[in-house]
Amino acid sequence: MDQARSKISKIFNGEPHSYTRFNLTQNMEGDNSQVEMKLSSDVDEEVGANGVGDHLNHAGNNKPYAAQKLGRTPKNLCFVAASVLLIFIIGYLIGYVVHRKKDLAPMCAASFLPAGDAVLSETGAAPLMNWDDVKKLLGDKLTAAQLEKAFSEFSRTEHRAGSTGDEDLGNKVLWRFKELGMKTWAEEHFVKVQELPASVSNKVVYKGQQELQRGFLSYSANGSATGAALYAHYGQESEFRQLRNRNIDVSGRVVLVRAGKISFAEKVANAAKLNASAVLIYPDSHDIGDNTELYGHVHLGSGDPYTPGFPSFNHTQFPPVQSSGLPRILAQTITAGTAKKILNGLGGQNPPQEWTSHYYYKLGDESDVITVDVNNVLSERKIVNVFGVIKGFVDPDRYVIVGAQRDSWGPGFAASTVGTSVLVELARSISDMVKNDGFKLRRSIVFASWSAGEYGSIGATEWLEGYLSSLSMKAFSYINLDGIVTGRTGFKVATSPLMYSLIEKTLNEVKDKKVSLFSQFAKTDWQSNVLEPMKVDNAAYPFLAFSGIPSVSFRFTGNSDYNFLGTMLDTREKLNIATSSEVAQLAERAGRFAGHVVLRLVHDHLLPLDPTSYYTVIRSQVARINGKVKQVHRSQLLPRALTVQWLISAAGSFDRASSSLMEEIQNSNLEDIEKCRILNDRIMTVERNFLSPYISPRDVPFRHILLGSGPHTFGALSGHLDALKTSDPEADTDLFHTQFAMVTWTVQGCANSLSGDIWSLDNEI
Repeated sequence: MDQARSKISKIFNGEPHSYTRFNLTQNMEGDNSQVEMKLSSDVDEEVGANGVGDHLNHAGNNKPYAAQKLGRTPKNLCFVAASVLLIFIIGYLIGYVVHRKKDLAPMCAASFLPAGDAVLSETGAAPLMNWDDVKKLLGDKLTAAQLEKAFSEFSRTEHRAGSTGDEDLGNKVLWRFKELGMKTWAEEHFVKVQELPASVSNKVVYKGQQELQRGFLSYSANGSATGAALYAHYGQESEFRQLRNRNIDVSGRVVLVRAGKISFAEKVANAAKLNASAVLIYPDSHDIGDNTELYGHVHLGSGDPYTPGFPSFNHTQFPPVQSSGLPRILAQTITAGTAKKILNGLGGQNPPQEWTSHYYYKLGDESDVITVDVNNVLSERKIVNVFGVIKGFVDPDRYVIVGAQRDSWGPGFAASTVGTSVLVELARSISDMVKNDGFKLRRSIVFASWSAGEYGSIGATEWLEGYLSSLSMKAFSYINLDGIVTGRTGFKVATSPLMYSLIEKTLNEVKDKKVSLFSQFAKTDWQSNVLEPMKVDNAAYPFLAFSGIPSVSFRFTGNSDYNFLGTMLDTREKLNIATSSEVAQLAERAGRFAGHVVLRLVHDHLLPLDPTSYYTVIRSQVARINGKVKQVHRSQLLPRALTVQWLISAAGSFDRASSSLMEEIQNSNLEDIEKCRILNDRIMTVERNFLSPYISPRDVPFRHILLGSGPHTFGALSGHLDALKTSDPEADTDLFHTQFAMVTWTVQGCANSLSGDIWSLDNEI
């Protein structure tokens, strides 16, 4: 009877509800484990391998066990009958409960709408809340008034990476996450950064005049260099080609370039390729003042450049090595006032006409000699990343990451304060929705506060390097909150093509006074008016190009650039001027845009990431390569046997695989969570499989063949064909053949993975 009571108790008072109907156990690689339901009596558990317990085989006694134990008295026979009846009742109840649970099994959406309205369907673990209700809840909780309070809490005059101010802010963020009841943790990294020496300033000497500079560029080479000045506009590759076309030799020159268009690191790398001796970078704006110091870094990469490809944990020991992205030449910022003194005295040729839209300078000649001294100091610094997580109810081990830089060179109001405030307020709003409003996330949200962002996304990249193998199977998106408000008249988004349809839907949903972001900024062609390339200095770039995690970065902008990033003038007052004192209101809209993206990613049954969007990008790249190959063939610089048919076939395989996945989703009867999980995992492989498997992440970290940088990319193929076409001595036919094969098979490998099972592959190569 005790046994019977135990059985009934288990049926009616079962285990508390967990994240899934059954206890689903996933292995370390994220593979889907089988669910096993074992129904057995206590007697069954005693049965041996042959189905008979040895202790039941009593020698010389062939009576049934019950008869032996109980005898054949009427009392015992009644007891047996009662036991049989009770077992029958228990069996009936078990059958009823199992059948009832099957009827309530979680359902996936019957069709896949990449960023549209989800099909409402209840699940036993996480009832699907109406999407309009979700949006309204977020709008009610994330307000400008709450953000104003956060601005006050997270504003600092000085919070450079690793400083006391940075540590204090990190503790505040951690405390706020804990206050919300989130699972929290923090991680320390020990990284190397360059700083300006305390007692000696870097300097520039021009025509006997010495100019001391307190601004600096971290990771510059140290030493002294002397050479003739050369003005190179923004220092883009195309502008250096214009100089070379005029027979101007860049070798040994001290190059002066304006800030803007591309990152400081790219400017220096472009000059170094042509053997310049030094690069001077200056801000060129009447708003910024002649004496404003400019700060930045020139590492053409992200993370600690002295542990490339490895995490900078204190307990790790790696051989001394430097990133290939560290410059070999000197780099220094100068004030606008110093730049004017130099530029106004230059002789030489007139610049190209398109360079003179603001100011007119000569390009410089051999007599315009400049000496540059750089004496930066390399030091180790402890930085701390802070995390909080809201766990999902269906797939808690799949998560979207929302992150913001916490440090800055100075006040950094636009650079870090606004993003940190929105990060914390999003965490508060969504936590409140879960606790008090019945909202249940299917997947988890990780909120991350990064340090050392100003030195090249060091905090975020070191974390990625430390957990790359697990993140690639678990993290399905990254949303970047750095610099989200720098103006009010424009809106720009840099993102993976996987997220295009989701971004378009969100632009239509986020409104201000009933006017959507789409109507205000996107107009008729949202991709042309809103989308922009994701640059190497974007904090989301390492997530996308290094880790293969679909990412998005966005910002409100002005008619002109916000020129105070990287200066000590990035204050609330300056941002008020740039936004007509609407900082809090714009931050609220930016927060709602990020919040809609995040909540859609954790709300829907299927991830609203559309693999078919990538085919358009691949097709355009293949068409460009095909046209250039034909031109080179006409010049007989490539063997006729090398055609683009391989690449065209691989692109076709990707198109068929992505379309087949969408068709499978639409036509499948998706009756359980596990089916959704399998389909979501196939979608998640797309970005990750665009990382070239033939390149070392230590040597070439940004391995993405479409959005990365290096010899493995479509861009490198195109550039190599240009070199072959012009008979450039650096062009190598055999090397091009190898690069071409690697790109082709990377596309084909992505198509194979997207197809799913090995017997579903459509491999025509």
